[in-house]
Formats: sequence, structure tokens, C-alpha cells
Amino acid sequence: MQEFFFNISWLIPLFPFVAFFVIILFTQGNRKLSHSISIASMGISWLIGWGVAFSAFTTAHLEEHPIHFHIDWFPIGSTWFQIGTWIDPLSAIMLFMVPFVCLMIFIYAVGYMGYGTDEVDPNYSRFFAYISLFAAGMLGLVVSENLLSLFISWEIMGLCSYLLIGFWIDKNYPDPDQITPREAGLKAFLVTKIGDLFLLLGILYLHSQTGSLSYDVVFSHGVLQTLAENMVTLPLLGTWSAASLIALLIFGGVVGKSAQFPLHVWLPDAMEGPTPVSALIHAATMVSAGVFLVVRIFPLLNIVVEMEHHNPAMGFIAFIGAFTAFFSSTIAVAQDDIKGVLAYSTISQLGYMIAALGVGAYVAGAFHLITHAFFKALLFLGSGSVIIGCHHEQDMMEMGGLREKMPITFWTFVAGGFALSGFPIITAGFWSKDEILAHAWHEFLHEGVVSWPFFVWLLLTLAAFLTAFYTGRQIWLTFLGKPRGHHAEHAHETPFSMTVPLMMLAFFALTLGFVGIPEEIVGHGNNWFHGFIGHEYPATPLSVPVMLLSALLAVGGLFLSWLVYGRKPLAHGEMDPLERGMQKIKLGWLYVAMRQKFYFDEIYQATFVQGSIKLADIFYQIDYFWVIEPIVRFVAKISRLLSKGTGIFDTIFIDKLVNMIGRVGVIFSDFLGVVDNKVLDGIVNSTGRGGVLLSFFSGLTDNKVIDGIVNRIAEVTGWIGVKILRPIQTGKVQNYLLVVLVTILALLGLYLVY
Repeated sequence: MQEFFFNISWLIPLFPFVAFFVIILFTQGNRKLSHSISIASMGISWLIGWGVAFSAFTTAHLEEHPIHFHIDWFPIGSTWFQIGTWIDPLSAIMLFMVPFVCLMIFIYAVGYMGYGTDEVDPNYSRFFAYISLFAAGMLGLVVSENLLSLFISWEIMGLCSYLLIGFWIDKNYPDPDQITPREAGLKAFLVTKIGDLFLLLGILYLHSQTGSLSYDVVFSHGVLQTLAENMVTLPLLGTWSAASLIALLIFGGVVGKSAQFPLHVWLPDAMEGPTPVSALIHAATMVSAGVFLVVRIFPLLNIVVEMEHHNPAMGFIAFIGAFTAFFSSTIAVAQDDIKGVLAYSTISQLGYMIAALGVGAYVAGAFHLITHAFFKALLFLGSGSVIIGCHHEQDMMEMGGLREKMPITFWTFVAGGFALSGFPIITAGFWSKDEILAHAWHEFLHEGVVSWPFFVWLLLTLAAFLTAFYTGRQIWLTFLGKPRGHHAEHAHETPFSMTVPLMMLAFFALTLGFVGIPEEIVGHGNNWFHGFIGHEYPATPLSVPVMLLSALLAVGGLFLSWLVYGRKPLAHGEMDPLERGMQKIKLGWLYVAMRQKFYFDEIYQATFVQGSIKLADIFYQIDYFWVIEPIVRFVAKISRLLSKGTGIFDTIFIDKLVNMIGRVGVIFSDFLGVVDNKVLDGIVNSTGRGGVLLSFFSGLTDNKVIDGIVNRIAEVTGWIGVKILRPIQTGKVQNYLLVVLVTILALLGLYLVY
């Protein structure tokens, strides 16, 4: 059975890919059939994916001997570039998470997009086609056997993010400064393309160094050692190994796709898409793809550490991740849009994962990638349930009192929120987040000085506290107290198509962390996740002080948020207590800056966007005044000279030639007139008179000769018929026999004579 599932692993992305084309080409007019095809295709991919995953879980030494199949794709010189599937512990873990979360989102989307109601989206079928293609791209990326097919799947997701974020393309807002869905989709596409350029450069450089992009070649120990030994001197950056440079270029693509600083600005605006899209982009697929790629190329980073004990690329990656985690969590604290909070939370948690990989925590980074996908998908779908239940209201300041009106949404949202906060013991987020903090602390102790691992640990620790605080703030503002708006007063629980996926995801958000409990707690060899996915990498040693601090941060952040927002819930029109408190200590400006996302959109607009426009205008002006206008003047001057010269030439030569030709024409015309009157007319007249005479003689000949001959022939023929032939026709057989006999005798006589 294991071999069967491994052999059909290539079908996993194929089913949703085919569903996309079937819906687009044939079933757009049938909503039920469209979502049935989409969900069924995703369900089949989920079953095969789990079959592959559980087969891999029970396969020994999979990390040393990955299972891969490939076929020839296209020729490159004397060899062929191949395409196929690659099943190792990392892809197996992803196949456990991605298809299941996607399936839950697909089912949830039936209710969210209004199927069976008067509010059903007019482009309902197209939506399911797009999310099917999105899922196909992510699943293709997970099972890809080489970096080129991974890049193709990566770009498919980029296209789908543009289509889905801008899905409500006709939607506009009264406020001209508020970004519209079509603008948000374009922004996401363009910003991520900046990172994709670096990713493509990294892939090309890797191929130039190794001659291949297949994992079994580029991640073989001999090739990795060669890349680590080949040194490259870079301006301002000094000497780097080829392995580090390739990893850093590929990481550039991750910065864009996983919304790391400074290319994080697209992801909050991606909230303009439907909420199932937000869950897909921010949990199971697109942003997870970036972290997955760093985990996939981790051997490139680790080989340098093994050989040199230092890799500048890893320090850079860790700092970007840690800064992003802290920076984004400060912004999330001041957001009022229920999806906006989760957007910045996603950026922050992705920063956690990137920082983990930067400090060498391979297992912890992959572990948090999986747990985060479940509880963040749960939170996004929970926020969508709130939005639908509150009649499309998204402002948390207009909510409140939803605990009784939406009990399933409330309890599942609490489960996801506590997992995000890292609530101790009972949530998956606690075990995965604590392991990252513990590894950063361990690296700091290993260095023995206050170095970059210490600052990574410090930023991540502060981010953990802020995460618990803004998550609690979100829960208390949304569900506790009394309704602060008209929509909250008339809120209702959403249909089972939306609440059942919430309950399924809540189960994993609470329990999934138990597969990665440190061995110091459960006993040696009982940390299943580490033993399966990262056996070749050392386990993160348990740090009791860090674990206690992590638990204290989670509980303390939630408790502080309850003191501020839950103990005395906000009333309608009341100022945010955090804003009021910061104003009292003269930090109101900081709160405004956090609410305005530290003005990064405005800064980018004023610098990069307007700067590009100004630069283009400058080049246009330079081009016009220094190139185009002189050429135009030169051409005009030449034209005037040519015109003047042409006038002289025309007067002297052309006019005289034309006049001479005119006079010759007149003479020739007069000559032709004489010829016409005297010669041609005489010939014509003479010919006419001759024709009349000829006609007279022809008439005589016709009447007297021709008609006479014809008439005589007719008279002779009539006489023969009447006088000779008619008497023969007696009607008597004996007469006829006599004629026959006479005829025969006459013929016989002629024969004998001649």
C-alpha cells in the first residue's frame, strides 16, 4: 500500500488543476456543480495526500533515502531536464497539513460565498475555479522534485493571489484613500515580483554552479561541500561561499512571498479579498510556501555552518525574521479591523519561523509552520464567520456581545487565539513557539557573548508577549460585553458549512503540539516530530527558564488584555483604553503611528512610487529636450532647405517641362482632329455605304435563292410522302412482307453486282 500511494503522488496537484479547467470551461452556469467539482477534487487530493503522508510516517530512513520519481521533460544540450515528485519527511508533513486545511477552506467557502441565499456571489463558480488552481499550485510546490517546477508552482500561486485578492474588482469605497480590491491585488502581485526576481537569480546561479536543479543532485553532500568551498567576492559584503549567496538570493523570494520586512506591505491589503482567500494566502498556501522554501534549502545554509561554524546569510535571515515578528506585532496591537489584526499576526508568526531557521532551529521552524497553519486558518475562518454573522461588519469597535449569539464561532475562535498566544500545555502554539525561543536562547549561550542570537531571542520574546496581548484584545472586543453596533445586535451563528470546518481545525490547533513535546519531558525517543523530520539535526535542548518565561508571557499577555478590555468591556463610542492610556503618558503619537502601520505605505508611495514617476518624468524631459527636440528641429531645417531647393528646381525645370509637354499635347491634339475628321470619318462613311449595298444584295440572295431552294426541297419531300410512301402504308402484313422481300432481293442483287 505504501508503494501504491508513493506511485500516485503526482496526482495530488492534478485533481484541483483539472477542476479549475472544468469549472472555467463548462460549469460556470451551475453553482452547485462547480463547488461540488472543486470540493470533490480537493477531497481526492486530501485522501491521496494523507495516504502518502501516513505511508511516509511508517517508512524507515526516509530522510536518508527520499522517494522520488521523474520523467524526461525537455532537452538541455545532450541531456534532459526532468520533472517528477519528491517525498521526504518535509513534504510528507506538508501533505498532512496543506490538503486538509484547503479542504476545510473549500467547504467553508460554500457558506461564506452565500450559496443558497439571496446574497450569493455572482461570480461564485469562478471563485471555486480560482481557489482550485491556487491549491494545485501549492500542492505542486510541495511535491516538486526540483526547483524549476517549484518555481512554476510558486508563480501559479502568485497569479492566483492577484486574481483572488482582487476578486471583487467592482468594489469601491467612499474614501478615495482606502485601497480597493483591484488595487490590493495589483499591489500584491507587483511587490511579490520584486522578491521573485531574486529567487529566479538564485535558481539560475545554482544551476550554473551544479548543472542541475533536482534535489537529489543539489542537496547531495558532495555538491553541497563544493558549493560551500567555492568563494565569491561581493562589493561591500566581502567574501561569501556560493552556498550562502545562493541561499540569500532564494531568501529574497521568500521575503516577498512570506511578507517579511521590508516587502511586508502587500499582505495587510490582501484582506480586501474574500475571507476564504485570506485563510488560503495567510495560512495553508502562499505565505507558508516561503517558509517551506527556506526549510527546503536549509542544507545550503547548514553545510556552511558545518564547515566554517559561521554563516553570515543565517544571521541576516534571523535578524529579518526577528525584526519582522516584533515590528508587525506592535502594529497588530492598534488595529481595529478583525482581519487586519490577523494579517499582521501572520506577518509576525512568519517572522518567528524565519528567525528560527536563521538560528538553525530547523525542526522548530518546520514545527511552527505546521501548527500555525491550523490555528491561523481557524482564526481567519472564524473572523469570516463573525463578518457574515454581523452582516459584513469588520470593525471590532462595532462588535461585542457575540459570545451568546455565535457560540460555536466563539469557542473555536478562543481555541485558535489561545494557540496563537502560546497558552501553555494545552495548545499546539505553545510547544512550537517555545522551541523556537529555546533554540535562540541556546545559540546565545553557545556564543557566550551578547551577539545577534541574543537580540533575536529578545525580539521574539517581546513579540510573544505582544501576540498574547493583541489576541486577547481581539477576543474580548469581539465577543464580550454588549453589542456596540447595529450589526452586532442582529448577529447570528453561521451555517454548518462554515462552523464544521472551524471545529475540525480547532481540534488540531489544540492537540497537534503533542507530537513535538521535548524529549526531556516525554522521554528519550518520544519526540515524534523531531525523530521523523529532523533526525540528522540536533534537537533543541529543553530550557526550563525559557519555557516558564514563554508560559508567563502568554498568560500575562492574555491577562493584561482582559484587564484592559475584558474586565470592563467597551461601551459604544468609548475610546480604545490603550490609546487613552498611551495619550496619558505622552505616547499618543506612537499609538497613531502603530494604527497607521508606521506610515510605510505613505513612505513607499512618496519614495518608490512617486520617485519612479518623477524619475520617468525626468528621463522623459531629458529625452525630449536633449534628443527628441533637437532631432525635430534638424529634420524641420532640412525640410525647409529641401522645400526651398525644390521650389527653385520646380520654377526652372519642372514648369518649363510641363509647359512644353502641354504645347506638344495641343499640337498632337490638332493633328489627331484632322486625322479624325478627314481620314477616319471618310473610312467610316464609306464602310457604312458599302454595308448598305451589301445588305441589299444579301436580301435578294436570301429571298430568291436560299428561300427558293428550301421551298423546293419541302415540296419534293411532301410529294414523295404523299405519292410514294403513303400508299405503301396499307396495314396489310402481306404487303409489308412483299416490300421486305423486294428490298432483300435488291440488296442481294447489288451485292452480287459489286
